[in-house]
Amino acid sequence: MNIVLLGGPGSGKGTVSNLFEKTQNMGHIATGDMFREEIKNATELGKKAQEYIDKGNLVPDEITVNMLKGKINQFKDSNGVVFDGFPRNKKQAEALEEMLENQNQKVDLALFLDIPDEDIIYRTVKRRICSNKDCGAIYNLEYKKPKVEGICDICGSKLIQRKDDNEETITERLRVYHEQSKELIEYYEEKGLLYRVKLHASVNITEEMVSEWLKNYNENR
Repeated sequence: MNIVLLGGPGSGKGTVSNLFEKTQNMGHIATGDMFREEIKNATELGKKAQEYIDKGNLVPDEITVNMLKGKINQFKDSNGVVFDGFPRNKKQAEALEEMLENQNQKVDLALFLDIPDEDIIYRTVKRRICSNKDCGAIYNLEYKKPKVEGICDICGSKLIQRKDDNEETITERLRVYHEQSKELIEYYEEKGLLYRVKLHASVNITEEMVSEWLKNYNENR
């Protein structure tokens, strides 16, 4: 089963992806992590992506698609892949569909995490993540605090704030997201693959919630 996660930046896609990995034995391709890896390694694609991210803009399709190629084959032994942060528009959705078709696969579900902008801004500015990439735990300074300030509960690594987790950048990213997401949501809705869940900032997404979403979607198809 291949799942596309839809929702604004900071809507909880990373948390949901991690739960799918844990409970459904699924692979996880996070566009944000992919960008950060390319940027850290100072590749040409990474340098180009950084220019757009620093301005709060979406990375162009051709850069994103080129990064994504080759990643999908890493999860042949899993129960499918969760796509987190890709696609962001109809053109990318069609590119993903083409890549999957070449491997006799398809998108089975587009899960839309629907959360108000003001909640996303609040959640993102207060977000902290584990600096250990193998852990990647996510915290919030208001409603999901670590037991020890600045330290990950799980692995003991330092917690950090992403460079783009500030109000100015996230507001611009939301503006761009809304401009491009309407057509994408309609695209998956027309295909009968869209499942919308209403959330707010303080919701703690759990394994039980994710399992219930899958159950409801499958029962109502």
